Amino acid sequence: MRPTPPRDLSAPTIVIGAGPHGLAAAALLNRSGEPTVILERSDRVGASWARRYDHLRLHTTPGTSKLPGLSVPRQAGPWVSRDDYVRYLERYVAHHRLDVRVTTPVGRVERAEPGSGARWLVHTPDGTVPTGAVVVATGRCHTPNLPRWPGRSAFTGTLLHSAHYRSPHPYRGRDVLVVGAGNSGTEIASVLAGAGAGRVWIAVRTPPNILPRSSARWHAVGRLTEILPLAWRDRASLLTQRLAVPDLTSRGLPRPRIGVYTRNAREGVNPVLDHGFVDGVRSGRVEPVAAVEAFDGPDVVLADGTRLRPDTVIAATGYRSNLHDLVGSLGVLDEAGHPLAVGAQTHPAAPRLHFAGYTNPLTGVLRQAGIEARAIAHALRRENARATLRRPQPGDRTADALDKGHAPS
Repeated sequence: MRPTPPRDLSAPTIVIGAGPHGLAAAALLNRSGEPTVILERSDRVGASWARRYDHLRLHTTPGTSKLPGLSVPRQAGPWVSRDDYVRYLERYVAHHRLDVRVTTPVGRVERAEPGSGARWLVHTPDGTVPTGAVVVATGRCHTPNLPRWPGRSAFTGTLLHSAHYRSPHPYRGRDVLVVGAGNSGTEIASVLAGAGAGRVWIAVRTPPNILPRSSARWHAVGRLTEILPLAWRDRASLLTQRLAVPDLTSRGLPRPRIGVYTRNAREGVNPVLDHGFVDGVRSGRVEPVAAVEAFDGPDVVLADGTRLRPDTVIAATGYRSNLHDLVGSLGVLDEAGHPLAVGAQTHPAAPRLHFAGYTNPLTGVLRQAGIEARAIAHALRRENARATLRRPQPGDRTADALDKGHAPS
């Protein structure tokens, strides 16, 4: 997508971010009669997806990965690839005729002056945009999170975040330590081991909940069990793991003690869907090790005192939403920098400022994009209707008095 020439960016609603959550929100806002402009910092739609590693495939089925108003093509198969999903997002923009302004980063959002006719001011390099509502959809995975390990800067090997890993080919014959046993870390480790890397270690702080890849089809069952107590759901998930996944304790990866649902509620962490990781550990091609504590020259020091000397360390250590510069002055973030209100809910001090894409539900992030988009569109439509009812009409004593410049008696 080519950069859009500078022009008027004003609209009743501004959406910041052209990922799935931003596109879904804009589509449903437009449908509800709320003209919307999407501002995107990069030069294309779905840029964060396009930058992920080449062998990435969605962990959710096409039916739970679609956005409102357009299905994922059947030709994409049961596990949609990165490139197919980016193409789907581009088709989504064309299908819904969304107004996306690429290469238009937003520096900050601030309150407009009372009586100015706008509620928010959105600051961009092309100028300040007044608007009545803002949907922040820059997402949970905005900025790579690289831990500040002692000695990190002096490490003589190669250190990179998984955001900058693309394919296993550069690592053939090289010893690699992958840090983090989430979905990205386990998938990268297993692919490296099968593509000719030397030794492949994976540093694990908390044993992950591992489920077969086919478990992604059980999202509907998960939704049906949401009314059950958390402890019951946890016990069921741990039993499922025992039945479906072999015990890897002898290989250095003990079974988890915390269930899927509690882990998600406490940490926002989802289970690992197995893409060959279990076979890699069982065969010894992927070696689980203790968590990373520090770097010392060419060595990586682990929590149990072990020292490894990998050629490359790939940190699959997650991301930060990085919202402080954008909205940190508005009092809408908690101490960790997460929005205090998401979806249809808004902070009392910031009406008509919505956040979409900052949760990680077990039922699927992409499915959640549609849920949040519908809720936000409904909330703004309802608020617009209330504002219309409150607006003084010609002939009303209050309206006539205000027109004459004095308060009604």
